[in-house]
Amino acid sequence: MREVGKLAGTLTARAASELGLPAGVAVAVSMIDAHAGGVGVLGFRDGQAPVTEEVLESRLALICGTSSCHMAVSREPRFVPGVWGPYFQAMIPGMWLTEGGQSATGALIDHTVMSHVRGRELAAQARQQGKTVYGLLNNRLQELSAAAPFPSALTRDVHVLPDHHGNRSPRADASLRGMVSGLQLSDSVDTLALLYLATIQGLAHGTRHILAVMKDHGHRIDTLVATGGDAKNHVFLREHADATGCRIVLPREPEAVLLGAAMLGAVASGRQPSILAAMAAMSDATRVIEPATGQVAAYHDARYRVFHRMHEDQLAYRAMMSGH
Repeated sequence: MREVGKLAGTLTARAASELGLPAGVAVAVSMIDAHAGGVGVLGFRDGQAPVTEEVLESRLALICGTSSCHMAVSREPRFVPGVWGPYFQAMIPGMWLTEGGQSATGALIDHTVMSHVRGRELAAQARQQGKTVYGLLNNRLQELSAAAPFPSALTRDVHVLPDHHGNRSPRADASLRGMVSGLQLSDSVDTLALLYLATIQGLAHGTRHILAVMKDHGHRIDTLVATGGDAKNHVFLREHADATGCRIVLPREPEAVLLGAAMLGAVASGRQPSILAAMAAMSDATRVIEPATGQVAAYHDARYRVFHRMHEDQLAYRAMMSGH
């Protein structure tokens, strides 16, 4: 078994011809796509500080699309219940990978919107305006927030447990199901906007739960580096920063998986001496989102308690119905 990023061989003449590339191009030992995304985003320089293994231990790659991967590395193995790993050198040579995840992230947001009676109507409106349905919902939330102390407070009475497709981490229970509290006898776009926001907040608190369990078992993460389709949604990013209390860093290169693959190639070809060196040389950050404090942080602390209570209630309902 060879280490990722090592030279696996060179491109043959036939393969080069089929791919439109020159023969002899270095081919690196590859890795899983999400892991390549982690390599692509974690190595950004934070000021003048060098990118070291110690620095990497404070960061988590949040690869958020249809589902989400939460990937952290450490110099020592850290076993976390309900979180996959640790896997030695699965992502960065010499370091252990721990990987959590959510089974449905973007897929759940899509389901929330498109299963609502106003979803397709709003999607048609977005197409006509050359926008996205999420952009329209975000704009409406901004308008509604004029009457609220802060935007997140719009969902004070609406809560979503986002386990519609089971829970991957850290409960590792595929039998769990989603729950919604606070439904009204209303089918308006405003009602959809609040349900959409509550769904994003539920996902953010799911990430908070993963981080909390990882920290309980030795991880010291204070920075989330986000990439993927959901990272293009500023409401998704704001709620994740505020719910977790972590700053969120956005990489300059949005195609993180491709960048990570290029880093492997740079090492295999000899252009970079190691994956860690390639990460430091080839990645950069473009934006930092700091978490809110004070009233907003206290609000999310309360929602996090509701998040756990909804899970406890689901288990209590099951117990009541057992044998019937």
